[in-house]
Amino acid sequence: MTARNAPRVIIIGAGISGMAAGCYARMSGLDTLILEKHVLPGGCCTAWSRDGYLFDYCIEWLSGTAPGTAAHQVWQELGALDGKTVTHFDRFNHVVDEDGRGVSFYNDPDRLERHLLALSPADARPIRAFCRDLRRFATLDLHPLTPPPLRTVREKARMARTVLPAFRLLWRTAATPMDRFADRFQDPLLRRAFRHIFFQDTGFPMLPYLFGMAAAHTGNGGFPQGGSLGLSRSIERRYTSLGGEIRYRSRVERVLVEDGRATGVQLKDGTRHEADHTIAACDGLTTVHRLLDGRYTGPRIDRLYQDVLHRPGTVFPAMVSVFLGVDGDFCAREPHSTTHLLPADQAARLPGALQNSLVVQVRSRYSDGFAPPGRTVLHCTYFSDYDSWKSLRRTDRRAYRARKEQAAAFVRDFLERRHPGIGARTDVVEVATPVTTERYTGNRQGSVLGWMAFSEADDLVAEVVNRDRLRLPGLRGFSLAGQWAGMGGLIRAATTGRYAVQYLCDELGTEFRATPSGGGPPWHPSMLGHLPQLDPRPRRTTARRPV
Repeated sequence: MTARNAPRVIIIGAGISGMAAGCYARMSGLDTLILEKHVLPGGCCTAWSRDGYLFDYCIEWLSGTAPGTAAHQVWQELGALDGKTVTHFDRFNHVVDEDGRGVSFYNDPDRLERHLLALSPADARPIRAFCRDLRRFATLDLHPLTPPPLRTVREKARMARTVLPAFRLLWRTAATPMDRFADRFQDPLLRRAFRHIFFQDTGFPMLPYLFGMAAAHTGNGGFPQGGSLGLSRSIERRYTSLGGEIRYRSRVERVLVEDGRATGVQLKDGTRHEADHTIAACDGLTTVHRLLDGRYTGPRIDRLYQDVLHRPGTVFPAMVSVFLGVDGDFCAREPHSTTHLLPADQAARLPGALQNSLVVQVRSRYSDGFAPPGRTVLHCTYFSDYDSWKSLRRTDRRAYRARKEQAAAFVRDFLERRHPGIGARTDVVEVATPVTTERYTGNRQGSVLGWMAFSEADDLVAEVVNRDRLRLPGLRGFSLAGQWAGMGGLIRAATTGRYAVQYLCDELGTEFRATPSGGGPPWHPSMLGHLPQLDPRPRRTTARRPV
């Protein structure tokens, strides 16, 4: 129930952070309205369908699937996992080189150590060092539920008890680039494979690799039933059950400001909505320089969006995704996720490829409902540049479509060599480029994760969260949320929504409340609701006709 005369909060964007902010605002007694330009929730946490296949676009693994952890508490409060099972895999990824030699990155550190030692006994020292660190990371729960300025003495003491004993481990692994560690291996496959634990070579230090694998080992990094759009639909259901309202096809054109205070928003059709407080849970540059005309910036915001944004390596790379729906249980003996290291001449045939690798995931193993019975859905991805795709779509749509077909043809040929007959059994192929991501989600440069972790942006974003309290200089009644305000990853996006409302409640002098959802009925694929198609034109393939 909303108290009479409760403050009115408008939230721009129904992505994970926007819906999280809406849920926490409703739980705390505030009146809310979420405005979303698209026809469904989730932002990048989404999926689409064709011919009975579900093309799940976002989640590789979800931090917070283990009960009793802080991240799991957030998902409980948001109802994200209500009624769902969670799929856990025994390995994080499998990496295969050009000669067919492979290494599996098992999540269990004991099994991983035995496997790696069998592959390369000469590399015993770095192998044992990595697995020793992995065991230590499995004991840590580092997700904070309250932003630093608002933490109680008890919360600070609890965090100190967790962090201080592990400080040297955290500092060392955060300061050691994975490529430097990988170069310690004598075995050439291990030198290359360790860089691809996270599917592509991200350039991260050791810490996130260890953190991710440890989470998977302890059950805190599984894949939720229903996948990406299922997660979004569950949070949407939680928000509306709390009395919140979402309006789709409602594109915000500008934030209304009077005397230095945000007073609401104006939509593309001219409609105005008044608010006591506005939370922008959408693209950061769009917020600062289009919705607010660049009038409310400061040294940190200016450096982020006028300098850091344009530097190499500060925004997570965009991707090309090629989905295939296949009649039959192809790839039954393959790991759920495999990175194939490609010869340079092969990789050069992948349009816009930034690295010599292709990731192939058997997504129909991740959750029920992703493919019709007896069929398989594959998701093949590679890091790609954004500018060439954007320029081509702007200047020559026919050439743009031909380039998408080139990516699809490469993937089909690649899979046919490994699984003869798969081409004749392929029902449908879908290709999503970095421009597709930008068009459908609004994310800058088609980046799914926004700012690159451990880059120049990291410290600046931390100051926006902790020192600026997710506010912009000179503007009252306005907050930021989302991956551009708090770095990428779904749990971090949800937490920025939580933080924005915690800061708002502190300003209003009202109690911040967060309660578990109480569960829900068993998940069923029908709960995804109406599924959009990426492109209304048919893309069904035949045995010998390339897409």
